Amino acid sequence: MPLDYQRLLAHEFPVVEQTYTERDCMLYALSVGFGRDPLAAADLPYVYERDLRVAPTLAVALGFRSIREAQLGIDYARVVHSEQRLTLHAPLPSAATVLCRTRVAEAVDKGEGRGAILYLERTLHDKATGTHLATSTMAAFCRGDGGFGGPVTQAPAPHALPERAPDRVVSIALPANIALYYRLSGDYNPLHIDPAVAARAGFQRPILHGLQVYGEVAREALLHDAGGDAARFVGIDCRFTGSLYPGDTIDVSFWQQGDALGFRVTPQGRDGVALDNGRIALKT
Repeated sequence: MPLDYQRLLAHEFPVVEQTYTERDCMLYALSVGFGRDPLAAADLPYVYERDLRVAPTLAVALGFRSIREAQLGIDYARVVHSEQRLTLHAPLPSAATVLCRTRVAEAVDKGEGRGAILYLERTLHDKATGTHLATSTMAAFCRGDGGFGGPVTQAPAPHALPERAPDRVVSIALPANIALYYRLSGDYNPLHIDPAVAARAGFQRPILHGLQVYGEVAREALLHDAGGDAARFVGIDCRFTGSLYPGDTIDVSFWQQGDALGFRVTPQGRDGVALDNGRIALKT
């Protein structure tokens, strides 16, 4: 049964209420690389309850629910998380109850045999204060659902990176067990832990969560370019264009682009790009 454009945009997702604690903040920070050097003074505020700071990309994990739960009529076996955008409107508290509201912001019909892209927008508000903390938008590339007759629309153009050499390249060795930590933030997809499930999906072993690497890149920019001040971190967008494995060493290339940072992630030892067209916005 083909997708229905109006039904997609009108779909009412249940409001997700989630309470998180300082422990959750520290566990998430550890899962995206903070504290990997336990003596790094810049990392300590994100993994130590004394004057705890919160990694901004925790916002993409709060209120997370699998798209499978929505029952939108999608061929879920062929869905790929293709893009992620995050805008921070206020620093995340170190403990709070948040209300997370999701909607289909747009559905792009690429045509028969070419798939469709659903943009699922999730807003996070502090229940106690009403503060709008963050807006997170996930693009789901539904490879089996094109040609459903939606309006002729185009996906937004990806952020363009310079053709010149990057301003700096950072190499990050991802621990072999890092997916086991990251999944505790709420994404329990067995593709990231179960070798049999990964094999059925065509991978030689479980692959890494794209959002784990997303968090690693954000951490590097936060510490290097924002002085470790989470209040200066405005947002991070990118496309997911390839797979990574726990234990990989990645190269993160950064370009200074005005008041923003462009970035790209590639694995060492094999061809391909894992994260591309990246952009990080920071307050000056």
